[in-house]
Amino acid sequence: MAETPRPGERVERFEVEDAWLVDPVNGLEGRGSLRVEGGRIVTVEWAGEPSGGAAAHEPPRTEPRPERPTVIVAPAFVDLHVHLRQPGREDAETVATGLAAAAHGGFGTVCAMANTTPAIDSTGLVEAVQELARASGSPVRLFTYGATSAGRAGQTLSQMGEMADAGAIGFSDDGSPVADASLFRNALAYAGALGRMLVEHPEDPALTKGAEANEGLVATILGLKGWPAAGEESAVARDLAILADVVASYPASAAPHLHLTHLSTAGSIDLVRRAKAAGLPVTCDVTPHHLALHEGWVAGDRRFAWEAADALWVGGRADAAPYDQSTRVNPPLRTPADALALWSGLRDGTVDAIVTDHAPHTQVDKLVEYGDAANGISGIETACSLVLAGVEAGLLPLRDAIRALTLGPRRVLGSVVATGRRGASESLVPGLVEGAAANLVVIDTADGWDVTPETLRSKGKNSPLLGRRLRGRVLATLVDGRFAYAELGGVEAALAAAAG
Repeated sequence: MAETPRPGERVERFEVEDAWLVDPVNGLEGRGSLRVEGGRIVTVEWAGEPSGGAAAHEPPRTEPRPERPTVIVAPAFVDLHVHLRQPGREDAETVATGLAAAAHGGFGTVCAMANTTPAIDSTGLVEAVQELARASGSPVRLFTYGATSAGRAGQTLSQMGEMADAGAIGFSDDGSPVADASLFRNALAYAGALGRMLVEHPEDPALTKGAEANEGLVATILGLKGWPAAGEESAVARDLAILADVVASYPASAAPHLHLTHLSTAGSIDLVRRAKAAGLPVTCDVTPHHLALHEGWVAGDRRFAWEAADALWVGGRADAAPYDQSTRVNPPLRTPADALALWSGLRDGTVDAIVTDHAPHTQVDKLVEYGDAANGISGIETACSLVLAGVEAGLLPLRDAIRALTLGPRRVLGSVVATGRRGASESLVPGLVEGAAANLVVIDTADGWDVTPETLRSKGKNSPLLGRRLRGRVLATLVDGRFAYAELGGVEAALAAAAG
């Protein structure tokens, strides 16, 4: 292989031999080899008959996993929910640094939220963010949400029609809910008429005002104000009730699409499960930190959620110092039981996608009293490792995990991406088929990497995983036949180690 290429450089020749190929589009996975020339996949060779087919979600594996290569090749990931901070908070992140972090995490497509300063609530700002993406030189595709309300103030609707014409893929006031029920109903109906989804941050401010951590034993022991599960679940129930009303009131040609983001409780997942069974047009996502971490992390417990599920946290256990501000997120880290319910939602198809909710912050905004710290984890670079840790623990088959990072979010986006300013020429998740543009991620599951401020490409270093070694190292991310991130020497070394 050639020396490590620059981001944006065309893939003239790239070959991965004897790897584990995962194709969620065709429902296939198995041992095989893949070769890219001139930016396109020219050869896909399966070693024997690949497993799967077009079957839906698999049950969790109980028997020993068959031997497979440690290098995984799959379509590049799609992230429905990132915060890139530009315009206004370039000290925390820029579009360019955010796209570099995305590529390092294996993501070939990201969707930027509108809670910038000022909020993205006009065509000019939608177009300005797209121009920043083009100027970055990164091949990672960037789609943009427009704010639901003007200035994200929750008072009046934004210029939704104009922003849709400018390429906004949907609307969201994320970071805040649309608390006014009448405004939410109007926004849902209008977005449906425009063929766009409404992405809602489900939270009842009356129940969460001043909240600092999940309501429960940990918050009580630490003296933190609790955030009850009802603060999310009551909002989910309201949103679904309004969705049902809009569906009944408007013609099918203006059908709404509600997407509930970063769900964190077992009750929320159950509400969505029942709504889907009733035929409502709702989708939802969960984050890696709500899947893998839990409320005990606020107190210094550093076990993953599945490791802590059978053992109640007690005040005497602390692997790290308590009150780590990087564990303060919205919604808060929940109980291990809640985390396991999110994994169950992924297994049965209730949860459509895994998103990172990448939320970079400066130290100035984080290194303050716990309750005053800005909410959010810089998580786009650690997402792959956390999800693969759950796969290794037997919580989700690998194919379903890859599906939730690729085909699931692609289906949530629907046909609207065809009208976007970037990425319209090729499918975002083309599958591992000959002739397709190379949109790929290569991961070494046998190797680890140290999460440090130096290894994170994002400006945001606010991660509770700092100082931890994670398994699952992204070796290359290819987007539309160009390198977005690559350690070609790492690919060669990984393949050689696997062969040896």
